[in-house]
Amino acid sequence: MLNLPNILTLSRIFTVPFLVALLWWPGWKLGYLLATVLYALMAITDYFDGYLARSQGTVSKLGIFLDPIADKIMVASVVLILCASGDIEGYNVVAALIILLREIAVSGLREFLAGIQVSVPVSQLAKWKTTFQLISLGALILAGGLPQFEFIQTVGIWTLWAAAILTLITGWDYLRVGLKHMD
Repeated sequence: MLNLPNILTLSRIFTVPFLVALLWWPGWKLGYLLATVLYALMAITDYFDGYLARSQGTVSKLGIFLDPIADKIMVASVVLILCASGDIEGYNVVAALIILLREIAVSGLREFLAGIQVSVPVSQLAKWKTTFQLISLGALILAGGLPQFEFIQTVGIWTLWAAAILTLITGWDYLRVGLKHMD
């Protein structure tokens, strides 16, 4: 049960409080730069835990359960702290809300479908959504550490909206599949 992929997944969950602590003070550039490095390591583990589990044949029920939870904890924590600090503000909060609401809705839908033993595989478009999300949040964190480079903030906001649009599309896809199994 405690194989390398699961340890990587658990490390993402246990690292979230440290990431949030580094982002707690909006003007602390060094904290944001350190958070960028930590966030990048966390994003890399998101890729490698699944890759290693599949390539080593160590896919486990614990990993299948924990991986999406770790992703959601990481994304939700970063989105909330960036909104609270003003790094995501104005109408851009709408994109952040779309992402958060979809994560909650899809989690509930997956739980419901699991109860009736229906599996919903992750689509390629959902993987792109995750990629845009990770890039966006990473860029927004980095922008807090390097505010003199405004293009980083711009990249972060544009990819946040791209992730939000893909979030709506993939969320609808999951809902459409789920509705077929509801009375």
